[in-house]
Amino acid sequence: MASSMAVDKPRAPKIDIDEYLTLASFRNLYSRKLWHQLTLKLFEFFDHPLSKPYRVDIYDKFVRDFDSRLNQLRLVEMGVKVSKELDNPQKHLEFLTDLLSRVDTGKAPEAHVLLLASIAHAKLLYGDLEGTKSDIDGAWKILDELSGVDNSVNAAYYGVAADYYKVDKGGYAAYYRNSLLYLACIDPAKDLTADERLVRAHDLAIAAFLAETIYNFGELLMHPILDALDNTPVEWLKKLLFTFNEGNIGKFESLSPLFPQEAILQENYSFLRQKICLMALIESVFKRGASDRTMSFQTIAQETRLPLNEVEHLLMKALSLKLIKGSLDQVDQKAYLTWVQPRVLSVEQIGQLAQRLALWGEKLHKVEERIAPEVLVNG
Repeated sequence: MASSMAVDKPRAPKIDIDEYLTLASFRNLYSRKLWHQLTLKLFEFFDHPLSKPYRVDIYDKFVRDFDSRLNQLRLVEMGVKVSKELDNPQKHLEFLTDLLSRVDTGKAPEAHVLLLASIAHAKLLYGDLEGTKSDIDGAWKILDELSGVDNSVNAAYYGVAADYYKVDKGGYAAYYRNSLLYLACIDPAKDLTADERLVRAHDLAIAAFLAETIYNFGELLMHPILDALDNTPVEWLKKLLFTFNEGNIGKFESLSPLFPQEAILQENYSFLRQKICLMALIESVFKRGASDRTMSFQTIAQETRLPLNEVEHLLMKALSLKLIKGSLDQVDQKAYLTWVQPRVLSVEQIGQLAQRLALWGEKLHKVEERIAPEVLVNG
């Protein structure tokens, strides 16, 4: 019985021989003042999953004595890992704030940005939105003046900025932009779990639908993050994104019975209906050649499935959002359109564009035959 109890008694974690060798190498590099090599060795150690139980002790009892001699960005990256091992949220924030006081902003601006972003994230978890926004703004003032910034720094900034605007009511466009920038700084397949990719794809789709200024979904439609929606209960959101991009009101109406599954979409149905009408208008203008963009209000009403008396308001909205350019003739009820917002095309839309280019090429060839037939003969 006593033997059994001895076996079951919890033991303090022990490091294996490889970790003993690592600690010995730390002391060796420290005594020789090889700070660059020591930085690399420490970074490798703190990055290893097996170092988790020892990170706080090694940082407090060893690294603090000479942290000013280490590469400041790598020091902060190690410090951020250490802070995550502190279970107490207050201690977590105090640790990061203390580290910030010891980092020279002028000499290590990237390290300062990374710390501010990490502190902002800690405050966001606390529910301190005002403090979070202040730190995000402070980080951006520095980041905006830097070039060639380390991806880990950009990822930390855009990640916490996206998280902040997800919480901030109505920050759909800001969330959309920052979240895509965050994804550009990481490898989603490696750095995010399957559940995290699904949540990110879901939130990006919702933001794209509800953002008042986003009418070009191209970057999102081409991003592999959307594959996370495949074969899930919310796969229809991906179909809805492509439906908006095509300006297809018929498909929009066929998918609208699913909106109650996402309460926020159902609550904003009127806005979404206007948005799909604007996308349908863009598609209608895009399908026409540059010489065929004088459209009657009646034609636009048919293309957008709107009552005739609502067409002028739709056109004014599209002009104000800079989705199209041109002028309106309210007397004759015609729109003279000269430009439409560039967009990402579906396979079907690319086929239509190819046909238009082929027709344009034929017209150009006929013009050449009329103007200078002898050039063609000689050629």
